[in-house]
Amino acid sequence: MKLSLSTERDLFARLREDAEQVAIKVFGDNLRDLLLAAPAGAKAVMGLDPGIRTGVKVAVVDATGKLVDTATVYPHEPRKDWDGSVHTLAKLVAKHGVQLIAIGNGTASRETDKLAGDLIKLVQKQAAALAEQAPPAIEKIVISEAGASVYSASEYASQELPDVDVSLRGAASIARRLQDPLAELVKIDPKSIGVGQYQHDVNQSELARQLDAVVEDCVNGVGVDLNTASAPCWRACRACRAPWPRPWCAGANRTARSEAANSCWKSAASAPRPSSRARAFCAFAAATTRWT
Repeated sequence: MKLSLSTERDLFARLREDAEQVAIKVFGDNLRDLLLAAPAGAKAVMGLDPGIRTGVKVAVVDATGKLVDTATVYPHEPRKDWDGSVHTLAKLVAKHGVQLIAIGNGTASRETDKLAGDLIKLVQKQAAALAEQAPPAIEKIVISEAGASVYSASEYASQELPDVDVSLRGAASIARRLQDPLAELVKIDPKSIGVGQYQHDVNQSELARQLDAVVEDCVNGVGVDLNTASAPCWRACRACRAPWPRPWCAGANRTARSEAANSCWKSAASAPRPSSRARAFCAFAAATTRWT
């Protein structure tokens, strides 16, 4: 009897381990699909973080991912300032040449999607009123906002956007993840970006190891953009390790693309041997296509 119970417990333990390995592999595959989603590319993007009582948070990023403007509009309850919100957003579109609108899929996302639709109609109507100006091509896309709040409250976000309110950082993250999902999602803990249900029921150390390996494989498989890569993206590179990436990324955020590239190249040339490997990796990444 005792032998039977012991055998049964051992059998169930082995079955659970096998099931956990399969589940962890599924979570890793889901994460890979999220990281390698096709990027929108170098376009000005407006990010909308939907909300009802607290309003819709707005962030505009330029083609390099730099945050250039923020706002908060209140089209829903209790203020119901729909027309005023549309006109405020239209001014931001005209000012920064927005080409894409990224809408988070959280609370009031459908209402905010309708707001974006009215915004596009207004912008096209204003352009049509000027005979010499062609209507701008603006598209709206609803994307997952999983992990945006985690990023907003993170230490890295406070260093990257120190003068921006926490509630507005999420909108900036939503805009950037449409531009380049890999470059933005790599800043967030992989377990916080929606890799699957019941992820807390499996072995956490094995899950973390698998997800970290997937992030590293994706970054090294795609390569990094020398001009805009963040510190987390650099740390995921096999050829790059801290503390080398940090000063390069700071320079890339503050200067123009060409100036940042020259600065990073000089840093790589004057730094020790690990930086030489990073320099070669970046040269190879820059010469290849990021997605096929």
